[in-house]
Amino acid sequence: IKCYMKQLLLGLDHCHSRGVLHRDIKGSNLLIDNNGILQIADFGLATFFNPDKKQPLTSRVVTLWYRPPELLLGATEYDVAVDLWSTGCILAELLAGKPIMPGRTE
Repeated sequence: IKCYMKQLLLGLDHCHSRGVLHRDIKGSNLLIDNNGILQIADFGLATFFNPDKKQPLTSRVVTLWYRPPELLLGATEYDVAVDLWSTGCILAELLAGKPIMPGRTE
């Protein structure tokens, strides 16, 4: 778990330092090869961001089980914290062996 989380956080740091928000971190978007190398996949909801220049973004991103509270409340100004919330959900899921906040509606 520690190795996978380190790789996930390093991958997110790589994205965030280049101005990219993934916005859909979840287990099915994390690929692990036979050597235990983790890669972040599916950048379909990703967007570029500039922390110095706020611009409105959609709140209808991130799979529900991994969606942070600010997006559930309709926030349109957010940053890397949305990916980090989802990462925390992944860590909890790995430790618990199942999703910690499954739900069908907001």
